[in-house]
Amino acid sequence: MEYGLIGAKLGHSYSKIIHEMLCGYHYDLCPLPTEEEARAFLAKRQFKAINVTIPYKKLVMEYCSYIDPRAKAIGAVNTVVNKNGLLYGYNTDYMGFSHLCDAHGVSFAGKTVVILGTGGTHNTTSAVARDKGAAKVLTVSRHPDPEKGELSYAEAVSSGAQIVINTTPAGMYPNVGVCNLDVAAMPDLEAVVDVVYNPDKTELILRAEEAGVPVAVGGLEMLVAQAVYAAEYFLDRKFEDAPVEIRRITAALRRDMLNIALIGMPSSGKTTLGRMLAKNLGRTFVDLDEEIVKTDGRSIP
Repeated sequence: MEYGLIGAKLGHSYSKIIHEMLCGYHYDLCPLPTEEEARAFLAKRQFKAINVTIPYKKLVMEYCSYIDPRAKAIGAVNTVVNKNGLLYGYNTDYMGFSHLCDAHGVSFAGKTVVILGTGGTHNTTSAVARDKGAAKVLTVSRHPDPEKGELSYAEAVSSGAQIVINTTPAGMYPNVGVCNLDVAAMPDLEAVVDVVYNPDKTELILRAEEAGVPVAVGGLEMLVAQAVYAAEYFLDRKFEDAPVEIRRITAALRRDMLNIALIGMPSSGKTTLGRMLAKNLGRTFVDLDEEIVKTDGRSIP
């Protein structure tokens, strides 16, 4: 394998699409369900460069001869380059999240930030928030540890936070519709950022939009940005304009991956137009009335 991605589960990864769209090289998805398989793969070092996702971002550090200081401080590596048999580790998730926030005008300076979740991505987003001048960074957990200063979701609501960052899988496909934080009860919010990218808008983002939060954005652009910066390490060269590449690939992904929903009164032409769109765009047509009848066993009336 020359380039690719390793992780326990990769069924819904967009990384192959992004990298091949971006650079044209072949990019493999290499699921490694167990730690033993991951260690065997890393020990062989039969690759030019790889990305690393859950749950091996810490494990891979054991095999790196060099780790970028930022990645070392965060405690996670997601990009590995093989240089003459020596592995060099980097963290482009930091760069991707930083780009996402900058692109959408999220200002951390002097703000109170609440981060949902305690996993590896928490450390990455926390580092970005602190480096951008956040006054306070609070951690929220379903099982908070008071000794670590962690908050419950109920306590987070009254934290006075201006920025919320979700690093948990809550609301991720296929478990859509899940939201553990009542953002509508947080009137001081200026931004809600969710690292989840599938669906494009999680329940958290939808509720933030409904509550009128000025910035509510999901993680697709972060995913693309970290891939662009990873590709720079892969190929040992900078893109002439990385932000332009990020916008181009993100727009292409949205065009190809997002659904088109037609909403209207009965007999307004939804089915006719939907079938025409599906035929012309090569997409699957779904009639929700038909699906409801199949699922419930009764007619719509």
